[in-house]
Amino acid sequence: MRFGRRLTQYAHGGGCACKIPPGELEAVVAGLGAAGDASGDLLVGLDSGDDAAVVRISGDTVVVATADFFTPVVDDPYDWGRIAAANALSDVYAMGGRPLVAVNLLAWPREVLPFELAREVLRGGRDVAVLAGCHLGGGHSVDDLEPKYGMAVTGIAEAGRLLRNDRGRAGLPLSLTKPLGLGVLNNRHKATGEVFEQAVAVMTELNRDAADAALKAGATCATDVTGFGLLGHLHKLARASGVSAVIDAGAVPYLDGAREAVRDGFVSGGTRRNLDWVAPHTDFGSADDETRLLLADAQTSGGLLVAGEVPGAPIVGELVAAGDRSLVVR
Repeated sequence: MRFGRRLTQYAHGGGCACKIPPGELEAVVAGLGAAGDASGDLLVGLDSGDDAAVVRISGDTVVVATADFFTPVVDDPYDWGRIAAANALSDVYAMGGRPLVAVNLLAWPREVLPFELAREVLRGGRDVAVLAGCHLGGGHSVDDLEPKYGMAVTGIAEAGRLLRNDRGRAGLPLSLTKPLGLGVLNNRHKATGEVFEQAVAVMTELNRDAADAALKAGATCATDVTGFGLLGHLHKLARASGVSAVIDAGAVPYLDGAREAVRDGFVSGGTRRNLDWVAPHTDFGSADDETRLLLADAQTSGGLLVAGEVPGAPIVGELVAAGDRSLVVR
């Protein structure tokens, strides 16, 4: 290690696996509703649990706003910064938008970890913002017991070309643009120090090209797959769209080493909570425990799940008419 510190050891969890469990989060925000929506210009708010807020500013032009941050998911500070930035920008891409400007969100245990590490984290975030063509203008920092990093991002989109999680229709195929298994590999990394370059490469890849391809293909419904896992985010999409979803478990791509990590017990608490949350809404058929855990694996900076066919991305299932369960695994 370049800095002699394992950042993942300074946090109780890592990455999007540290999200508040979806069931608990929905209970917290239930009934709060949206603020300032008297004009009807808030096109996407709390109701569908989508990836970002969307507000109309003029005609067909809308602003997409989001924030995302988390504890270290890898030990290398520069890679952590890149991953966190790509993850934050993903929410804008998942709505069909283009990020315009971001600000850093940094929490740092200043008496425990040297600021040279924080500088590397910020450098990683900056480099990904440059790659995305997104301005990065300052941010906010606090002294905290655990290191945390991410961004608040503002983007722009066309109201008539949004990707929303409540626009799914029965008969549409489901495309997944990145493989699963990031959560279990990250958990193995935290426990053992093993480095999985294939996971870092996936997490630092922007979802920009995937979003562009989805829009060009005429898609109107999508979400990104992050802390709630494929099943969790698909359940939210199906519920918001009033349909059910069928997943072909054999068609879902996984990272090399992911199944071995599950077999060896490197499953985060976040993944197990995801599975508990979706289980009452899922017909798992003959899927074994390993497959169930991978489908619920808490991803960090995962890919897009698109209702529609995206060139180059595997089709992993389809949306169907609403049934007794929102999810069916085959």
